[in-house]
Amino acid sequence: MIKIISVVKRRADMEVDAFQNYWLNVHADIVLRVPGIRRYVQNHTLLSGYIKKEPDFDGVAEAWFDDTQALRVSGASDAYRAVKADEENFILASSIASVLTNEIVILEGLVPPDPVKMIAFLNKLPDIPVDRFQSYWRDSHGPLASKIPGLLRYVQCHTHWGIYDAGRTPVYDGVPISFFADLEALSLAGSSEEYAATRADETNFMISGRLPFVVAKPVEIL
Repeated sequence: MIKIISVVKRRADMEVDAFQNYWLNVHADIVLRVPGIRRYVQNHTLLSGYIKKEPDFDGVAEAWFDDTQALRVSGASDAYRAVKADEENFILASSIASVLTNEIVILEGLVPPDPVKMIAFLNKLPDIPVDRFQSYWRDSHGPLASKIPGLLRYVQCHTHWGIYDAGRTPVYDGVPISFFADLEALSLAGSSEEYAATRADETNFMISGRLPFVVAKPVEIL
């Protein structure tokens, strides 16, 4: 199974609550009509993320399909065209960025019904081959990140090989997704020695520094 991850920002004339309401109660129903979609999750940026400054994204969508052929069929459908047309009603068109990924579960644990998700977006070092980047991220960095206290579930979404094989440069080379019980657990994790060690290791395989990210509430649509 493959997963397409999309980041979005709301239209400039739209308040956050109106954006989230439209995305959840209007747009979701339109997305569910797309043929071949197996699972669909909306991740709404927490309102606390707007207190100090505008967050990187207002939301992150995750949509699963059986394979690339199913994705191609969906993209040629009238239902998908309806999805794209409706985006104009609440999304800033220039903000939309998507990446096709393969999901790898690094840490599988019990997650409460209403978790907090940190979703970040990273790019590999320019001089490192894709296969080496992905293997290091999965086999070396993954176990290191799994030791972060309070982390309940950790998933790495590796950009699909077909993107590179087609000679295209993806907007992101990977999307790590971390699940925590609540904001307090996330805050404690961020001040831990294990988290510091994880960040220090980033220089071995990816462009480090401040990564685009959101802290979000997941809403399981399908």
